[in-house]
Amino acid sequence: MSVASPVLGAFAADRDALDLLASRRLASCNFAVAIAAFGLGALMAVMQALARADLPVWFSSPAVYYLSVTAHGVLMALVFTTFFIMGLGYLLMRRAFGGLEWETLGWVSFWTAVFGTVMTTLAILSGTSTVLYTFYPPLEAHPTFYIGATLLVVGSWLWCAVMIRTWLVWRRTHQEPMPLAAHGILTTVVIWVLATSGLAAEVLGQLIPWSLGWVETIDPIVARTWFWWFGHPLTYFWLVPAYVVWYTILPRVAGGLLFSDKLGRVVFVMFILFSTPVGFHHQFVDPGVHAGWKLVHTFTTYAILYPSLVTAFTIIASLEVAGRMRGGKGLFGWLRTLPWRDPLFSGVALAMLTFAIGGFGGAINAAYAMNTVVHNTAWIQGHFHLTVGTAVTLTFMGATYWFLPKLTGRRLALRPLATWQPYVWFGGMMLFSLTSHATGLMGQPRRVFSSSYFGDEVAGSWRLLTGMSAAGGVVLFVSSLMFLAVVVATWRWGRPVTEAAELEIEFAAALDPLPERRPVWDRIGLWALIAVVLVIAAYAKPIYDLLSLERYGSLPFRPF
Repeated sequence: MSVASPVLGAFAADRDALDLLASRRLASCNFAVAIAAFGLGALMAVMQALARADLPVWFSSPAVYYLSVTAHGVLMALVFTTFFIMGLGYLLMRRAFGGLEWETLGWVSFWTAVFGTVMTTLAILSGTSTVLYTFYPPLEAHPTFYIGATLLVVGSWLWCAVMIRTWLVWRRTHQEPMPLAAHGILTTVVIWVLATSGLAAEVLGQLIPWSLGWVETIDPIVARTWFWWFGHPLTYFWLVPAYVVWYTILPRVAGGLLFSDKLGRVVFVMFILFSTPVGFHHQFVDPGVHAGWKLVHTFTTYAILYPSLVTAFTIIASLEVAGRMRGGKGLFGWLRTLPWRDPLFSGVALAMLTFAIGGFGGAINAAYAMNTVVHNTAWIQGHFHLTVGTAVTLTFMGATYWFLPKLTGRRLALRPLATWQPYVWFGGMMLFSLTSHATGLMGQPRRVFSSSYFGDEVAGSWRLLTGMSAAGGVVLFVSSLMFLAVVVATWRWGRPVTEAAELEIEFAAALDPLPERRPVWDRIGLWALIAVVLVIAAYAKPIYDLLSLERYGSLPFRPF
């Protein structure tokens, strides 16, 4: 991404500012790919919503519907999030540590992940890899789908290496606590490495050899177990970077201070420890896994709810501090003084509100008895879009509005559109997700092409709600277009900033003083080692038991 001539003109006398923009080019490229994936994924989403409502649209067919489900899931849940988080890591770690180590490896990471993304996307759009987001066999994809996904993960591992190397070099000469933003990014790295080890076992050990015809059959239960080793901690790979924004950027934008730096570090450590050994709560109805192990994973799933409760307290307290510093009086008067017209603030505030709603659904999903009621119903898609589709995505959108001028040297364009876009997204998501929760409780299955069940009488009771859900999907698509319009207009035609200070990234200061020396919460290696022990304890015996059972295997199946 080159620095455009108007920006050069604005900083003709400020070489440091130009060097700063150039140093962020690697982050810019990662963000650009993320936003492009988001745009294509949003198009796939509105196609699903309209087709699922049984509206007479030209693309309404099972083949196109399930292709769009696969494309939307992969592009949004894997490509958009991975590239965005890598870009955020480059941006914040450079600021936190005053530089970036192994930047050349970062470029190798970028191009490896881009090449893998192109392979996987083409495999999906060609119609040869309709396997949904979960990679569940015996649905079989073209080998290039799995190979491309592998290259995306390999690229992300190289990013992890850059993050770890940058931290280790800084630590050699510093005894003080690392900046909280860096702590959060390193937490994300540990979660990602632990999670993707399960995915690697599935893809390299089962799916690629099977799709290439080297083996005839595959064991779906073993594959599902490896996938959910990865699939649920993937949620925290998305969520922790959003929390980094909440803890380190939001309080400053709100005009206040972070309530507690130490609580932020404790929260990140808890995510390292408990994010991975939780996968069996996605497999409550699967045979072959002993009920005792499902109970263990239920306990760890409830344990991972706790850091989010601590985060809710800490961030709300930080916002109250900001509101009162801005002159707010009374019990709730501080709320009115907060900058609700700032798109980063409103995006994160609405994301937090939505995540609180989705969190109640998450507690239901983690409980065996209640999970069996909502399992594989539209409730799940409603829950997923409240948590990931808004808590994470809306935070990333707000963060984009905040850092885009710092990447491009251009002021945010179409400011009124940026101001309203988070509210439009929130409204669309409430319409889409709450109706999905309701129809799920009424028995509507998840991932079914025709919500009318081809005239079934029971399905007729869903008709109004599925129509409302489709309307919510359209509103979300409009909000997506608003977001993309602001990003493209800023990148191409935004007015250049005129002061180098506008390019600076400043983290929120904390109310509590930091210790002079590195606290135990900063011992990332120690917590990662304990997390590895917990993962082995949670998965080694049940996977051994699965592999010891008499296994017959499944032949590949391609419905389209």
